[in-house]
Amino acid sequence: MTESSRIRILDPRLANQIAAGEVVERPASVVKEIVENAIDAGSQRIEVELEAGGSRLIRVRDDGIGIGEGDLPLALSRHATSKIASLDDLEDVSSLGFRGEALASISSVSRLELISNAADDPSGGWRVVAEGRQMEPRVTPAPHPRGTSVLVRDLFFNTPARRKFLRTEKTEFGHVEEAFRRLALSRFDITWVLRHNQKVVHQLPGVASDQAGRERRISEMLGKRFLNEALHVELEVTGLRLWGWVGQPTYSRAQADQQYFFVNGRIVRDRLVAHAIRQAYRDVMFHGRHPVFVLYLELDPRVVDVNVHPTKHEVRFRDGRLVHDFLFSSLHRALASVKPNEPAAESAEAGESIGGDIETPVRPDLDDQAYPTSNDRPPDWQQQRMPLAGQHSPGTGPSGSNRPAAQRIREFMAGYHALHPEHESTLLTPRENGAEAPGGEAADTALKERPTAAVTTLPATDDTQAPPLGYAVAQLHGVYILAQTERGMVIVDMHAAHERIVYERMKQQIHAGALDAQPLLVPVSMAVSAGEAEVAEHERDAFARLGVVLDAAGPETLLIRQVPALLADADIEPLIRDMLGDLERFGRSDRLETRINELLSTMACHGSVRANRLLTVPEMNALLRDMERTERSGQCNHGRPTWTEMSMAQLDKLFLRGQ
Repeated sequence: MTESSRIRILDPRLANQIAAGEVVERPASVVKEIVENAIDAGSQRIEVELEAGGSRLIRVRDDGIGIGEGDLPLALSRHATSKIASLDDLEDVSSLGFRGEALASISSVSRLELISNAADDPSGGWRVVAEGRQMEPRVTPAPHPRGTSVLVRDLFFNTPARRKFLRTEKTEFGHVEEAFRRLALSRFDITWVLRHNQKVVHQLPGVASDQAGRERRISEMLGKRFLNEALHVELEVTGLRLWGWVGQPTYSRAQADQQYFFVNGRIVRDRLVAHAIRQAYRDVMFHGRHPVFVLYLELDPRVVDVNVHPTKHEVRFRDGRLVHDFLFSSLHRALASVKPNEPAAESAEAGESIGGDIETPVRPDLDDQAYPTSNDRPPDWQQQRMPLAGQHSPGTGPSGSNRPAAQRIREFMAGYHALHPEHESTLLTPRENGAEAPGGEAADTALKERPTAAVTTLPATDDTQAPPLGYAVAQLHGVYILAQTERGMVIVDMHAAHERIVYERMKQQIHAGALDAQPLLVPVSMAVSAGEAEVAEHERDAFARLGVVLDAAGPETLLIRQVPALLADADIEPLIRDMLGDLERFGRSDRLETRINELLSTMACHGSVRANRLLTVPEMNALLRDMERTERSGQCNHGRPTWTEMSMAQLDKLFLRGQ
């Protein structure tokens, strides 16, 4: 055996430099680790000062409990911590930093000194530095007020390979500022100061635990528009509490750069959490866009493992499915409850789109409160089941699942109107493709002769108060409805709005009962892993509720015997495989429901009023009232906004009135 292949113990500096590769990526990583220690020390004021983006100097000063002289030599030692002492402590971690690696790792790749004064130490403070290859700590007296200061100079000075990966000063400071933003959003009660090159960048006073104070912090960190376009949510079930702010679907970003999720005060980037939030937005978010949110999940520390990654960005929940379903259902209901039933918030800029900017309390039971009085109950046609695409009325023949989708959609709408002719004018069924909208005298005659008595009876309203979307005054180019409100003017995309209304009604009625299913004449055999086969057996009832019947034909083979009638023409095997993968990873899958909803969305699109369709004023007002009653009416099925509002103040500013 050669000398180079013999096993030896690494010297402490080299071991710490290797560990630094996990927790010290750039100056922002250093700031995060040191500030988390300051938070755990009970600090009420934390100041962060940088030079050259943090590569030259990082100074973090706090007013916490400090470190006594006797503990200072251990403060820079590896695997030394005051926050856990046993395995039981590790299973009930409530602090942010507990591994005892950060300071030792940072000191091995920089020139670090720590100055601290414990609350009960009359000597005035002590300084500790680690020197030499063995990183022996050296403690000397140093005056310092109560608390701790950590100074990190010349990051990566002794590891050139790591230093060359640092970016420009501006880029590195941007990463530090983002880390600072996350920390400031994690604790509203702490006063925060950030300086760069002797200039104050952020100075955030600590705020009380009331919503107004927290919103001031949110506005300072993310801008006023975030709050103008966000909903406040606060829900609690046994052992779980979720609160914070979620952006309206119409206010989205091209990048996922305003997404902050905290678990017991610790910011995390978790796949299960991301999946649940993405599902909640799936029906209202425009493709390629990302939602914005600042959310806080609180639960018993014993049911969440924060020790699964060195940087502690990832967590593992003991009951991931429960957490996933709680997040999804809470946010899904919150977004669904947003309807134009309150005036939108005033916008600072004239002409700025603020359609749908309403904050509405989450309703625990949408079905019970959608029509709160007997007079407001939906008409009978809304409470009956719609025929599915490709499904004939009784006595008209078998289901023709092999017909083209367009034909099946036309039959769906025809069957619907055959069962409910009284609602045809309310649904504003489009003319046949290719038919021209009437114009001139023909248009006048058509409008005069069109019956309007069949429009759905509107709920009783207070005549002294105008409805949220106002009253229709005109139709613009056969595409938009102009309405006058108490605040100003509303513009509605009539096709997009009606598409959402029809879509939501179809979803409610089809998903209210069992989906029509179609047995396969020849079952589809599907090879799966042993884990997927186990999931299929465990989730048999869940698949059955969605119209899918799976049987085991072997330890790694499944037979697909039945599928939903709506998906009879689809390639079902990849869909089932994806569902099994979701169930294995997240404990939940919405892929089948999503595919069904995609078909319903297509039907709704074909069954909605088209552009150039001339509407009467009663029809336009009926559409506005339906929007006020319909969930998610602020966006069409594709995530585009359905309406926008301009207040009188915005109009006056646009035309320079009063200036």
